[in-house]
Amino acid sequence: MKQLKGITWNHSRGFTSIVACAQRFSELHPEVDIKWEKRSLQAFADEPIDQLAERFDFLIIDHPWAGFAARTQVIQPLNTLLSKAFLDDQAENSVGRSHESYSYDQQQWALAIDAATPVAASRPDLFEKEGLKLPETWDDLVELSKTGKVAIPGIPQDTLMSFYMVCSTLGEDVCVSKDKVISDEVGLKALRMLRDLGENIRPESYDWNPITVYEKMTQTDEYIYSPFAYGYTNYSRKGYARKLLKFHDMVAINEQKLISTLGGTGLAISSKCKEVEWASKFAEYAAHPDNQKGIFFDNGGQPGHRAAWLDEHTNAVSDQFFKDTLPALDRAFLRPRYHGHMYFQDRAGAPIREYMMHGGDERKLLDLLNSIYEESLCVTNE
Repeated sequence: MKQLKGITWNHSRGFTSIVACAQRFSELHPEVDIKWEKRSLQAFADEPIDQLAERFDFLIIDHPWAGFAARTQVIQPLNTLLSKAFLDDQAENSVGRSHESYSYDQQQWALAIDAATPVAASRPDLFEKEGLKLPETWDDLVELSKTGKVAIPGIPQDTLMSFYMVCSTLGEDVCVSKDKVISDEVGLKALRMLRDLGENIRPESYDWNPITVYEKMTQTDEYIYSPFAYGYTNYSRKGYARKLLKFHDMVAINEQKLISTLGGTGLAISSKCKEVEWASKFAEYAAHPDNQKGIFFDNGGQPGHRAAWLDEHTNAVSDQFFKDTLPALDRAFLRPRYHGHMYFQDRAGAPIREYMMHGGDERKLLDLLNSIYEESLCVTNE
């Protein structure tokens, strides 16, 4: 019996989907047994993958780790293990830039088995009950937030992604320059806009990740709208939560729909894996379009293959989640993946969160972000 182990994250979208694939793969190949463990969503974003690669054959990773992977070689470049035809299909059927997000230094470090970006979500029953309209612009959103019934994921990681989003929507991507995170003009404007919204958000929201936002929206009737949180199709499916959410595209700034920050997860193979042939076969199985829109989706997954996003079955089950949010995925911003970016990501969110909550001097805040950014460019392996 060949034994392999994988590590994923603790939600039905991340766990039961890949476990179901592993179970079926073992039924098809009785000589192979694949066990999956799970960690928190925060650990998924933060925990260095080199430590995980020592203990697991498979890793579900966040794409900003791609630069680190290329530099350290702790996971295997899949283009040396999988066929060109298979990888070409993955690239041609990517949801937005999901496949590209795991490419670095002309190597493919993971398969985009899961695709996500922040999108809007509402409780249609509560909108109808209160006679409210969905917001269409940022100003509409700020006005709706004054009801106290708008929830955002306000932990540092998600607050930073929101800053990236507003900057991109205003016309500039972050971390392009070698000396500034963003231009003063765009950076200061983005921060002020986030504060305009943030001052109307309940304090409890600043301790929430996207999962918590959706749990609060479905398990209580206190919140009616989330303007931008990483989408979770689970909450649009009957039987999963107390109330269903309807997922939408987002509001616009100056007639430009929000360009949110691409997320999703990738399936990688550790450089320490001793059963590389079987690991490669399982990676292809989990990422195959038939399984992505079948067993992976049916067991809580949010596929990364475009065929699954256009599929009639997946959309019928999820109240058109995929078709309705696909435009947001296709225009999503691919966040930086240079080797030191995780240093910046780990430190830049907290001060933005503090500013959104309590206000302050956005000039000093932008100077701080620039300082952290400069430090991140000097990060080495040591």
